[in-house]
Amino acid sequence: MKLKNIYLGIACAALLSGCSDKMDYHEYTIYDAEYVFADFSRTAGFVNNIYSSLDYDLPSTTSLASACDEAEMALNYSSVLDYTNGSWSALNPKSQWGYYSAIREANYFLENGVDRTFSDLQYTEDYQSQMNRYKRYPYEVRLLRAYYYFLLVRAYGDVPFTTTVLTEAEANTLSRTSASTIFDFIVSECEAVAPELPITYYGLEDDAAGGTSDPETGRVTRGMALALKARTLLYRASKLFNENEDSQLWKEAAVANLEVINYCAENGITLGAYTDLWGTSNYQASEAIFVRRVGDTSSPETTNFPISMENANSGNCPTQTLVDAYEMKDGSEPDPNDPYTGRDPRMGMTIAVNGDEWPNTNAYPLETYYGGRDGLPIAYATPTSYYLKKYLDGSIDISASTSSGGTRHCWITFRLGEFLLNYAEAAFKYLGSADASSSELTLTPREAVNRVRARSGVNMPAFPEGMTNDAFWTRYKNERMVELAFEGHRFWDVRRWKEGGFTSIKRMNITLNDDGSFSYATTTKSLTWDDKMYFYPIPDSEIRKNPNLTQNSGW
Repeated sequence: MKLKNIYLGIACAALLSGCSDKMDYHEYTIYDAEYVFADFSRTAGFVNNIYSSLDYDLPSTTSLASACDEAEMALNYSSVLDYTNGSWSALNPKSQWGYYSAIREANYFLENGVDRTFSDLQYTEDYQSQMNRYKRYPYEVRLLRAYYYFLLVRAYGDVPFTTTVLTEAEANTLSRTSASTIFDFIVSECEAVAPELPITYYGLEDDAAGGTSDPETGRVTRGMALALKARTLLYRASKLFNENEDSQLWKEAAVANLEVINYCAENGITLGAYTDLWGTSNYQASEAIFVRRVGDTSSPETTNFPISMENANSGNCPTQTLVDAYEMKDGSEPDPNDPYTGRDPRMGMTIAVNGDEWPNTNAYPLETYYGGRDGLPIAYATPTSYYLKKYLDGSIDISASTSSGGTRHCWITFRLGEFLLNYAEAAFKYLGSADASSSELTLTPREAVNRVRARSGVNMPAFPEGMTNDAFWTRYKNERMVELAFEGHRFWDVRRWKEGGFTSIKRMNITLNDDGSFSYATTTKSLTWDDKMYFYPIPDSEIRKNPNLTQNSGW
């Protein structure tokens, strides 16, 4: 475990603060605690830097969408292909180990940065508002630390665990703590800090605008604490971490996810239009619980726009496997000669198909058929006949003649739709039926899924009463793949379900006929899978440094 001296690097303020630019990161050389925490602005900068390690998976050349069956990476030199071509190893570990740096910073603050008075500032006009902010910092930092531990356990299972600052030598003697113990820690931390965090930062007397409409944004909230607890309990109940299928764990997960649903109802967090989940204002989406601000960029667009466009690279191309998950709205089978008309509306919002006018700055409709402007055999054209829309800004011009730095992008870490589906899964696993409820679990699993399907602009037919358990489970997993596509869930869901990994993906081959019609043929590409891939390999470099650190099985 590589643990460094405390060092704060340069980072863009917009990462967390969005348009108000009030959550600044700071750069420091190496100083001791007395220097860093003697000043409020340096203390605030230190805490803000802990935020800077928050994860996001906007569509990039390393997006996990192309490490599972949601997408295929068109750039055949991308390292994300290592996940599915057999090149993944302890020497090529796709390391998630870096979250320990953020955990150490959190531990350092909690040991050295609390109970300060900043007495030299006590006569300044905003002293009390600054102190109100400061008094929340320990709770914010504890929640961030819990979240980083969740990311580590999700990837590795048992991992080294500490809540104190260790020297590098001490850190490299730690053995692995059980995932169950760390899950318990995460849950207890979420429960402890939730009451101390605000529901929203809008209207707080100590915000930078005096309680009006432009507060410091991007900070963790009570809702994030409840959401992290609920997601953690869902993972703990899943087969990867619950081999004995203890039903009580599913009950705890269902109760926690229902608590999030009720919290949202009580605080005006509601399902809105599906397309509100991306775009320059998605941080204001009505169902957002916590949003990670990324800043102004055009990288997702240059990575993923169709190959015929200047500076575009095709990127993460949705698979036919994903397209097949979008049901026909009338319940029929797709027409093999017109396979897209009548599909779940979320498909057209997420995926660009042959003939679509996408993006807005593209002068020509898409030609993804073989020999078309955007199709094979052009180098790096989509191998699946599809291009990505979701999380991309179709209004961006990425041509060389423009000088724009891009538009605001944000990553929604937690949103209501996820927790309706989480609840449906956990309640179904505990109650044993899609139509069951109890005094504690008042919403049936079927009703929870149907709320998602009934969202504005989607309005898919409800799951019917009386579904068999097998039918509900199959359709639930399908619904989750569709609703949460490209939101960083699919790669992990298949692992926690432990129902077999990613062994293949489907592609669509489109041929232009002489009469101007098209022929459609599905093909399959095999992927490399081994059950050891349910967990990440611990980096070989960490194993070599720590004699007490054992490798995950099979690696």
